[in-house]
Amino acid sequence: MRIAMIGQKRTGSREGGVEVVVTELARRMAVLGHEVTCYDRSGTDVNGRPAPSEPYELDGVRVVPVRTIDAKGMAALSSSYFATLAAIKDHPDVIHYHAEGPCVPLPLARRAGIRTVSTIHGLDWQRAKWGKLASAYIKMGERNAARRADEVIVLSRSAQSYFREVYGRETRFIPNGIEPKEPRPARVIAERWGLSRGSYVLFLGRIVPEKRPELLIKAFRGLDTDKRLVIAGGSSDTSEYLDEIERLAAGDPRIILTGFVQGEALEELYSNAYCYVLPSDVEGMPMSLLEAMAYGRCCVTSDIPECADVTGGTGITFPKGDAEGLRGVLAFLLANPEETEVKGDSARMRARESFGWDNVVRWTLELYGGDQ
Repeated sequence: MRIAMIGQKRTGSREGGVEVVVTELARRMAVLGHEVTCYDRSGTDVNGRPAPSEPYELDGVRVVPVRTIDAKGMAALSSSYFATLAAIKDHPDVIHYHAEGPCVPLPLARRAGIRTVSTIHGLDWQRAKWGKLASAYIKMGERNAARRADEVIVLSRSAQSYFREVYGRETRFIPNGIEPKEPRPARVIAERWGLSRGSYVLFLGRIVPEKRPELLIKAFRGLDTDKRLVIAGGSSDTSEYLDEIERLAAGDPRIILTGFVQGEALEELYSNAYCYVLPSDVEGMPMSLLEAMAYGRCCVTSDIPECADVTGGTGITFPKGDAEGLRGVLAFLLANPEETEVKGDSARMRARESFGWDNVVRWTLELYGGDQ
């Protein structure tokens, strides 16, 4: 089967959950003998390095950079449009769109007679970083997915209910997957930031308003503890918000802002955190939460279904937006290391038993209509 994937920034990168999901799906489908092409944005990556400008192969997957207008609000719009045109020219058996905004040009593929599948990674128009025009554009992509895609995949039961109630559209719930993880000793992070096992609380994700790292900073600053708070991640069209986070962190020497991390440093941050915190107001199915669980971390999240359903009782939740509630949960965990460790072990077991990639790939291929 010939498969095209559209919507990610960089195949093989860790810039966001979409990139991780697309990379895993593409690699695993290629191993099964399918011909997979990923259409990526051109330009620079999250570290400012230029991306390849010509097609290349990565782990058996063909990667095609497409024209991208590198301006705020235009990158996703332009790249998904040019990716769709390129995919139509290649005429695959199925085009799989990832996220709502990239689904705006989906009707072009339908008119070309190509089967389309859309994965809704979250209700992106709700995200605080987007203005009214961008939100309206993303909502258009959502409507196109609901009304025109042959199949729609959602990552949460709440999203499944939303599409049924708003559009009368039945969707397929297929969660993200995660591989078992082996903890790493604190070496790189010890040299770089002076961190050791269990010496810090970890937030890891994009520094964007809807993930609420500022809420975590405010909650943490009220705690009497010698542990540190690590805020790891880069911004995404939100430089002003990142400036705000830096100002909040500057008042407490216990708080470390690492910027975007990957490789050994990323693995070590997950492996050695006392606990992991994701205080988001809006999520789809956060890959960082799944990864923290796979590393055996006790996870603290807001009580939104998209997070609470993932942890499934193995973590601890607090009322969304409640800094005092979050502070109370952190104080409890810091005072009860045995309970924290038990919950981390339960999280690792749940990640291993409930979120395997083999099932995710099999269910997705079934929607494509291809042999496995």
